[in-house]
Amino acid sequence: MKHRWLIGCLLGLALTVQADILTPVHWSGVPASNNQVRLIARMDSSWHMTLISIGDSAIGEDYYDTYTCTVQSTDTIRYVACNDVQCLAPETYCYHTSSHSEVSEHTIGTDTSNSPSLWAIFLLGLLGGLLAIFTPCVWPVIPMTVSFFLHRGGGKRDAILYGLSIVIIYVGLGVLFTAIFGASALNELSTNAYLNLFFFVLFVVFSLSFFGLFEITLPASWATAIDRYSRQKSGWVSLLLMAFTLVIVSFSCTGPIIGTLLVEAASMNFLAPTIGMLGFALALAMPFSLLALFPDALHRLPKSGEWISGLKVTLAFIELALSLKFLSVADTAYGWGILPRWLFFLLWVLCFAGLAIYHIAGIVRLFRHNQTSPVRLAIKLAIVLCSLALSGYLLPAIWGATDAKLVAAFAPPKPIESKSVFHDFDEGMAYAKQENKRILVDFSGYGCVNCRKMEAYVLTDERVKEALTEYVFIELFVDSRQDENHNGILDGEEFSRLEREQFGSNAQPLYIKLNVNGQPIGTPMAYTTNPDLFLQWLQEN
Repeated sequence: MKHRWLIGCLLGLALTVQADILTPVHWSGVPASNNQVRLIARMDSSWHMTLISIGDSAIGEDYYDTYTCTVQSTDTIRYVACNDVQCLAPETYCYHTSSHSEVSEHTIGTDTSNSPSLWAIFLLGLLGGLLAIFTPCVWPVIPMTVSFFLHRGGGKRDAILYGLSIVIIYVGLGVLFTAIFGASALNELSTNAYLNLFFFVLFVVFSLSFFGLFEITLPASWATAIDRYSRQKSGWVSLLLMAFTLVIVSFSCTGPIIGTLLVEAASMNFLAPTIGMLGFALALAMPFSLLALFPDALHRLPKSGEWISGLKVTLAFIELALSLKFLSVADTAYGWGILPRWLFFLLWVLCFAGLAIYHIAGIVRLFRHNQTSPVRLAIKLAIVLCSLALSGYLLPAIWGATDAKLVAAFAPPKPIESKSVFHDFDEGMAYAKQENKRILVDFSGYGCVNCRKMEAYVLTDERVKEALTEYVFIELFVDSRQDENHNGILDGEEFSRLEREQFGSNAQPLYIKLNVNGQPIGTPMAYTTNPDLFLQWLQEN
């Protein structure tokens, strides 16, 4: 039981994942006279409740610790729970006298099958870890790992501890990421224009390195010193140092993957970076644990060679295309206008057409030198066909002939097709009163991946576009850095404050229906890719 603390760490992590389902407001009640019920709401420590409405009566007041009221048995209560770092989605509570039970429903209209979740970021981390295994920087670590365990003697216990060491290091990065930036800043961090500009430059630099213009490596002395020190130590310390060697040597390939994963996770909640890194670490650690367990398996692995160069160039084209997503976020947030939607798709077409041409040249070279290995030929043909198919798919999007839904999450936002579209809340409300029309407020973000998906899959539906003509559409980008109001506050900051304080949420996308007087109609609509669900919600009174 020497290492039982490791089991405790993993158990604690599992409990942390479960803790993501937050219910800080606890309702109870007893029937009173005249079909009324006495309700008590108790808030967890550090939480408070903003009461939105009881029945048809708007409230809009904050309560701490406890709240007591007497209502009709059929009245519904709308409220938002907040603490110092976040506000949860609005919820509905109703007490039913027939069963004397309580019902608390999350926001109606949320398509939970498509909602971003910790499972989604965990799977994204797994995918990133699997990709990292085959990168040219990780592959050379394999002989080093096998040499270390042949020298050490191997064994099941060491193999498991080595894998756990890798997991601990990468999960620690996720925890450190959250601790440095703070839970309340993660969503802002993911849409921060300067951070996205930094990642654009980083991806371009890495892609140029993979093209062979220069080599990016951390100081070799770091890895050598840690590797030498790990061989001098025994027990778990040496395994942890060997895991650090893996992290340092593979950094130039895993860095962009980890960075992208953390930024994507930051748009969700404070647990997501840790869970994402857990998935990444598990996928990366598994094959190294197996090699530690069976070091003789190295002889069955393909050796480094020409295929590594081909993989580097393939990754270079892909990273160059993905870098444009980060540039697009910064460009649209600040309104620079350097990367319009048509140019974004043109550059993607050129990237994947270039990737196809590179591998076509590789196929020709194989035949010329009589090196037509069936496996290598099949792989190159598959890459060529996929690249050409994607280029052909994106080509019509350059002039707006298609919406390119498959890559909508990466592209700049497409203008909403509606006659009455505003990007200022007050102007939109004034116009709605003038025209006596209902209002649809869309809290969006330039860096919001799910916003782009919803626009591509839902707002382009012809039935939805027809239904939107009955509304004045107010689209508010909470990460906009373009204009300031008379108080010197950026529009994006003002829109973000409006969403938090008036509508009790800080997640995007969020759609809210208002009547001509600015009062909410029904419940908000969160992320969904189901146009039927969204249309049904739009048509509800």
